[in-house]
Amino acid sequence: MTLLFYTVLAATAATVVSILLAAAVSLGPLSRVVDRLVSFSAGMLLGTALLHLLPESVHLGGEIHGVSVALLAGLVGFFILERLAILRHDHHHEHDGHDHPHGHDAQTAGKGGWALLVGSTIHALADGILIAAAFYADVMLGVLAALAIATHEIPQQIGNFLVLLNSGFTKSRALFFNVLTGCGALTGAVLGYFYLGRAGDWVPYVLVVAAANFIYIALSDLIPQLHAQAHSHDHGGPSRAAWMQPALMLVGIAVAGFAASVLHAH
Repeated sequence: MTLLFYTVLAATAATVVSILLAAAVSLGPLSRVVDRLVSFSAGMLLGTALLHLLPESVHLGGEIHGVSVALLAGLVGFFILERLAILRHDHHHEHDGHDHPHGHDAQTAGKGGWALLVGSTIHALADGILIAAAFYADVMLGVLAALAIATHEIPQQIGNFLVLLNSGFTKSRALFFNVLTGCGALTGAVLGYFYLGRAGDWVPYVLVVAAANFIYIALSDLIPQLHAQAHSHDHGGPSRAAWMQPALMLVGIAVAGFAASVLHAH
């Protein structure tokens, strides 16, 4: 039961606490600072996927060919889910560097706020299952996976919060429904804990799916966001982005790499 406690605690910190932090800064002066977290988050997600989750899946008995197939299936699967609007990885909001006229979100959000909440709930449920799989493999790996998810969730939830406001939600309703969707991670963590405890042979491949999720988010969502920011004067323009974005991404990879050494020592 101690492992279940750690799993639920990590899922709470990675999602619900991230949502509360995002709401606290989304309307304040720190919102632009949090945009810098996108570079760090991309590095953390890639480092965690390639330095931890994939090697750990092999270490736990995953066959190389099976791991490769699962990774490919995961990447393609997440693309299909996103095309079907089941998942949504969207950081866009006003002044984010995209070349849209002022008020674009308010004009296009409409009823999309409810669709966003449905997608966010499914996404949170999946995050909870992935965290449970990581904890089932190793407690330190679970902590690292939760940290990687949290660094992605904060800027994502800022975008979600502003989209909900543009959709006509009040601040209190937007916060309430965002927290409610985040509770999906707790459900996923509990389901993952009890199911994976009886189907341990699946753990290596669930870790591969987690890696595919992290890689897909970094390459299809975060890095395009960085390209958009690089051309925005609000973020210092291309010259500043040329060194700041890679530096912050390398910091994220370094943190993941340091955690890898701790995990292997553990």
